Amino acid sequence: MNSMKVNRISTFLIICCAVIMAGILAGLIGYILYQGVSNISLHFLTSDASAFLAGGGIKNQLWNSFYILLITMILTVPLGIAGGIYMAEYAKPNKLTGFMRSCLEVLSSLPSIVVGMFGLLVFVNFFHWEYSILSGALALTVFNLPVIVRVCEDALRSVPHDQRLSGLALGLTQWHTIKKVLLPAAFPGILTGLILSAGRVFGESAALLFTAGLSTPNLDFTNWNPLAPNSPLNLLRSAETLSVHIWAVNSDSIIPDAKQVASGAAAVLVICILLFNLFARCLGKLVERKMIGK
Repeated sequence: MNSMKVNRISTFLIICCAVIMAGILAGLIGYILYQGVSNISLHFLTSDASAFLAGGGIKNQLWNSFYILLITMILTVPLGIAGGIYMAEYAKPNKLTGFMRSCLEVLSSLPSIVVGMFGLLVFVNFFHWEYSILSGALALTVFNLPVIVRVCEDALRSVPHDQRLSGLALGLTQWHTIKKVLLPAAFPGILTGLILSAGRVFGESAALLFTAGLSTPNLDFTNWNPLAPNSPLNLLRSAETLSVHIWAVNSDSIIPDAKQVASGAAAVLVICILLFNLFARCLGKLVERKMIGK
């Protein structure tokens, strides 16, 4: 068998694998949307969940999901970008750096349920923050931080080395070269990675089962005092997120329309994650075009 035939067979097999994966993904997303889109309405998105009666919504769970995501990204982005800069520009190839990379690999590959158990032991029990938004956000920070460090490091390493040398040749210090030359050049890749990681955090459930809790108070959206028990901004209240709500409704809910609520919530979750991915790609391309134009 000559190399031309081997190349054609390999190409055919790769295309088949890609088509199979795309087909499975499209089928899964299509099934979820087909089952759930018909259950989505303005009332469903803006009404409180019901524990016993039919007709409940996902208002509080949807807010909790976005709020925990916001707190998580506030905690994760500065640490992740700083870690990525260090690993890409300052860390020397030695045993310490190798150990740090191994730690990042282990953290990024940990099952989310393990991160949830860690959050339960440390944030909920040791620090006595109970089941709360703060405990959930910190657990997701542990879960998401290695991803952002790797994204930032890879984006910085993708910048041509000549740009580093040009900044240093102009008399800039290493930090000013990173700040003025490398970070702007790597910004599209960093931004895309941040938005994609946000979509990953938004759909997380296992880590939040043990940290944010399985219940949420009926939030008063007229009271924005962060110390009030039912305030949307209170960091120390329990907060059932959308993904956790789907699990709870499917597992032990007694409401008559449990299937419809779970299907509608799953469709909303999938749509949000798809929008995160679409927004990441569009924004990354837009920023890259503007930078090329400059």
